[in-house]
Amino acid sequence: MNLVYRIGYTLSRWTAKAFFSYRVHGADHIPEQGGVILAANHTSYFDPPLVGVASHRAVWYLARKSLLEWPLLGPVFPSLNVIPVDRDGNDRTALKSIIRLLKSGEGVVLFPEGTRSLDGHLQKAQPGLGMIVAKTLVPVVPARVFGAFEAFPKGAKRIRRHPIDVCFGPPIFFSPEKFDTASRESYQKISDEVIQAIGKIPPPPRQQK
Repeated sequence: MNLVYRIGYTLSRWTAKAFFSYRVHGADHIPEQGGVILAANHTSYFDPPLVGVASHRAVWYLARKSLLEWPLLGPVFPSLNVIPVDRDGNDRTALKSIIRLLKSGEGVVLFPEGTRSLDGHLQKAQPGLGMIVAKTLVPVVPARVFGAFEAFPKGAKRIRRHPIDVCFGPPIFFSPEKFDTASRESYQKISDEVIQAIGKIPPPPRQQK
């Protein structure tokens, strides 16, 4: 971790613990070395940092290019391992950056659903994750964030203090045989497999209703 990342990591984790009684479960499923995708559900703006600080190793994130234009935080985001992406089009530069990072042994946080859920439930996965897996063959560690939707859902005007847990499942390994053809259909199957693994992660006791 660079100095700015380490400071951001420490402050984010402390804030999450102080305000949301933040807890992490199953972080030992994240490999110590080598390229890895942390694939999580997406219900809140809080999800990227919550998943990121649950990892004991530095990870990279995708974020809208417009976020880098923010007056104070914008210039800091690149030092926090944020990769700008143009959400209005097919940003191949960001995609190539993700693939290059994974092949070089880095960890990346991705959200198979592509956008935040409006009701807190898992949405259909997009094929993009499957394509990245096909081109890198790195393991995918499924993660599920519980409580972030209740704390700060899409469209909310204020933040609620609600317990938040991040739970990781066992890594999923993919062999080249999984990708008999380089097609949208084969990529979609991989993304579907990952989203199903995310859906099978049970909530910790305090999140159960």
